[in-house]
Amino acid sequence: MAYRPLADEIRPASLDDVVGQKHILGADGLLRRIIESGSIPNLVFYGPSGTGKTTVANIIAARTNRTLRRINATTGSLSDVKDVIGEVGTMMAPNGILLYLDEIQYFNKKQQQSLLEVIERGDVTLIASTTENPYFYVYNAVLSRSTVFEFKPVEAGEVLPAIDRGVSIMAKRLGGVAEFEDGVREAIASSCGGDVRKAMNAVELLMNAAARQRGKLVVSLEDARLVAQRSAMRYDRAGDDHYDILSALQKSIRGSDPDAACHYLARLLEAGDLISACRRLMVIACEDVGLAYPQVIPIVKACVDAANMLGLPEARIPLGDAAVLMATAPKSNSAHIALDEAMADVRTGKTGDYPRHLQNKHADSAGMEREQGYLYPHDFPNHYVKQQYLPDRLKGVHYYVYGENKTEQAAKRYWDEIKGKEEG
Repeated sequence: MAYRPLADEIRPASLDDVVGQKHILGADGLLRRIIESGSIPNLVFYGPSGTGKTTVANIIAARTNRTLRRINATTGSLSDVKDVIGEVGTMMAPNGILLYLDEIQYFNKKQQQSLLEVIERGDVTLIASTTENPYFYVYNAVLSRSTVFEFKPVEAGEVLPAIDRGVSIMAKRLGGVAEFEDGVREAIASSCGGDVRKAMNAVELLMNAAARQRGKLVVSLEDARLVAQRSAMRYDRAGDDHYDILSALQKSIRGSDPDAACHYLARLLEAGDLISACRRLMVIACEDVGLAYPQVIPIVKACVDAANMLGLPEARIPLGDAAVLMATAPKSNSAHIALDEAMADVRTGKTGDYPRHLQNKHADSAGMEREQGYLYPHDFPNHYVKQQYLPDRLKGVHYYVYGENKTEQAAKRYWDEIKGKEEG
């Protein structure tokens, strides 16, 4: 008998046995109601691997009595799609075809456009799946003709029944009785990162390697932990997870939560992505702490330099210092907000000529020998003198507003006093 992976053998045949996805497949879930109606529209399934997308496509094909054809976009081509369409109306697909296109994001725009012929046919139903955000990676014309459902990572508690079924199947295969040490099931469930396929692979590996003791297949907690190492990580440096973790790190520091900051930084470093961690911490120093604690910028730069010099795993030490320091520091985005508003004016052409007294003196030798009129602030008390710096068109415009933190308010009091005296 040919080898069949446990993850494939345990695949559910009914919606009731699908692990997780209660928000769409529960008793009153919308996708469940659509499937039970028998009238299946073109669908896009979006979510991480191992969350049931292919399983649900198989169930739909069985319930509608349609021939299931599967194409993986990583290796498939337009000719494969045309071959599927060619089966319509033949003995191979008398009741129509359900085309399951896995990883649709790997089809380019032209290839995705060719799917429109499939979508418009009543005898071919398209179910496309993707691990990336479909609103970024799927051609808009395909999306507009499809219904999108999000599949979410499965909670550890929901994986436990699937683990038990997998253990039962493996025990029958191997001709023994499974005996797990306390905590093994939970270790597998919590380490799979919401990926049921990954959990089944762990069960299969552990059962095959189990020690036989008087007819029992004994699986130790130590072995389970070894198999589980780093397996809970979901991270693709070119995918959504990469940007989601970076976003979560920045928002946690911006929100002054040092615990969450450590969590997301740990996920980056466990994935080995030192470069992204360093870059994002420097962005946070300038964007989110900013003028409320301006010394943080050279401090974080020193931490980043030290991390790059040390490399992982020691790099975690200075980067942890930087993350916690910024999470607990006062925050201000006043400077970059001011610059963004100024840049918006520049982009829309709201500029104007430089005031004559701000021009470089080279202009005086180009037929413009009139007096420049620039007042040198260092020649005046407190190194300040009132004069116009913005172009006439923008005279009186204010981009920068002092933040409410102690540092910027101290600067405001200083300049209010000096400018008030000079202007009075």
